[in-house]
Amino acid sequence: MSQQTRDYFFKHQAQTNGNPIGLEIKRAKGSYIYDKNNKKYLDLVAGVSACTLGHCHPKVVRAVKKQMRKYLHVMVYGEFIQDEPARLTQLLAKHLPNKLSCTYLTNSGTEAIEGALKLAKRATGRHQIIAAHNAYHGSTQGALSVMGYEKRKRAYRPLIPGTSFIHFNDFEDIQKIGKNTAAVILETIQGGAGFITPVDGYLHAVRKRCNQVGALLIVDEIQPGMGRTGKLFAFQHYNFVPDILVTGKGLGGGFPVGAFCASNDLMQLLQEKPILGHITTFGGHPVIAAACHATLQVVVKGDLMAKTVRKEQLIRDYLKHSAIKEIRGKGLMLALILDSPTIAIQLAKRALQEGVLLFFLLFESKALRITPPLTISERELKKGCKKILNILDEIC
Repeated sequence: MSQQTRDYFFKHQAQTNGNPIGLEIKRAKGSYIYDKNNKKYLDLVAGVSACTLGHCHPKVVRAVKKQMRKYLHVMVYGEFIQDEPARLTQLLAKHLPNKLSCTYLTNSGTEAIEGALKLAKRATGRHQIIAAHNAYHGSTQGALSVMGYEKRKRAYRPLIPGTSFIHFNDFEDIQKIGKNTAAVILETIQGGAGFITPVDGYLHAVRKRCNQVGALLIVDEIQPGMGRTGKLFAFQHYNFVPDILVTGKGLGGGFPVGAFCASNDLMQLLQEKPILGHITTFGGHPVIAAACHATLQVVVKGDLMAKTVRKEQLIRDYLKHSAIKEIRGKGLMLALILDSPTIAIQLAKRALQEGVLLFFLLFESKALRITPPLTISERELKKGCKKILNILDEIC
C-alpha cells in the first residue's frame, strides 16, 4: 500500500466525516486486522457487528469460491431458481416461526427496511408509521424518515409523511398506536441510542396493541441478529413474534446483505396491485447467498450462541472501572458507557495505538461499542479487556 493509495482515498473516495480513522488495511484474519506495516489490531468492532465469524472464516471463503466457479450474477431477483438463495431462505425458515417463513433478500439492511415499510403499507392500506425516538434504521429516505434523531435528518427534509414517534420502553406511549397505523417499527435492542434493551413486558405489550388495532409490527434485527445476543434473533428473548423481521449485517459473513422475513401470505402481496412491488437487481446474489448460508450454518449448528452468553459475562466481570458507569446491551452487543465523551474519545484513540479496535455509537457520545466477532476467544477477550483497563487507568 503506497502513499498514492492514501491520496486516492482522501481525494477520490467520498467521506462520511472529516476525521476518519484512516487505518491502512493490508489483510484480516480471525479476530485481527493487520495494517500496511503488519501491526495487528484486536477487532472488538467486527465491522460494526457485521463480521459474525470474524475475518475470512474458512467455511465462508470455501462457499464463496465454490459458487464463483459456477456463476456470478445471472438475473434480477426472483426470476431464476438458484441453489444458494433458495437454500439460504430455507435454512432461515427452519429456524424462524412459521409466521416468518418467507424471506426477501436485498443488498443491504436499509433496503430491507424500505421493503418492510412498503409491505406494511401494502398489507394494511394505511399510511402512518410509528417509530421510536433515538431509533436508527438506515440512511435512505424511508429509513431516514423513521430515524428518531432530528439532528441527523433535518438537512434532508421533507421526508416521508405520516411518521410519528413514541418513546422506547414507555408503556403509556403504546396507546399512540391506533387504527390509522400501518406499522410500528422498533429495534429489538436500540443500537445508535446506546444499546438500550427492552424492559420486561414492553415488546410483548407493543405486540398486543398492534393486534388490537390491526397494525403490523416490524422489528429491526440488522445489528442484534445472527446470534449476537445469544439467540439467533434477539426477539426470541422477549416472548413475542413480529409480523416482519428485518436482518442484515452479520448474516453476510463479511458480504453486503439485507433481508426481510414475513409470512407467505404477506409476501405474496408484493406480486400484485401492482406487480413487482419490490424489485432489486442484485438482491439474492448467489455468491453473497453462499456466504450467508455458510455463516448461518456455523451459527446454528455449533455452540457459538451459548459461548456468546459466557463471553458477555466474562466482559462484564473483567471491565470494572470507576470510569465505566454502565455496560449496556446483551451477548456480544455491548456498549461501555463512560464518564464523558472526552474519555470515550481518548480511550478509542489510545486503544488504537495499543492495537485494540473500538468504535463509537451513532447518538450516545459517552459510549464505545464492544461487538467483536462471535468467534473471538476468551483469551483474546481478556487481552482486550486488560488493555482497556490499563488505558483507563492512564487517562483517568
